[in-house]
Amino acid sequence: MTPLAYRFRPLSVSDLPLVGQWLNHPHVAEWWGDPVPALAAIKNHLADPAMDLFIVSFGDVPIGYQQSYDPHAEPDHPLRDQPIGTLGIDQFIGEPTLIGRGHGSAFIRAFVEQSFAAGAPRVVTDPNPRNARAIRAYAKAGFRPIGQRRTLSGEALLMGCDAPAKATKEMSEWQPPDHRLVRARSPHRPPRAASRVSR
Repeated sequence: MTPLAYRFRPLSVSDLPLVGQWLNHPHVAEWWGDPVPALAAIKNHLADPAMDLFIVSFGDVPIGYQQSYDPHAEPDHPLRDQPIGTLGIDQFIGEPTLIGRGHGSAFIRAFVEQSFAAGAPRVVTDPNPRNARAIRAYAKAGFRPIGQRRTLSGEALLMGCDAPAKATKEMSEWQPPDHRLVRARSPHRPPRAASRVSR
């Protein structure tokens, strides 16, 4: 699968019923939680200037949801220790029949490449350490572990992918802050403690 096979269309209110259907699938609800508040949070995110929401399509077929956010948009954001310009991401594959077929890592990489082209120096995500599928997908997409975090929502594995010009020893030498309890927002607002590739 090539990155060109995936398109990221800005989410609109008319897409919410489809996203709501996806959130009700067990493979999504396992990590995104109760579908009702999760969908309400996504609807609220439409008005958040620090977030960008997308429907992911493979060819012309919608297959999932993607969101990115600026961790420096709020003074108390738990990922503000990342480089200026860093983007945080979360996403899921909505269609159960597409799980385990390589779409997750492929469209994540496509989105990361577009983010780099737009000037982002780093893209990060924070999967739950128990979400082995997500961690494998991120690793396949080029992400490397940065360090364990503990947020108010639980344990998280912070992972990052640097733009080519920055992909040096910087990430391997970076150390997470003192094992402090990072102040996290609601599980349905970025950044979450359990990044979701159903992701």
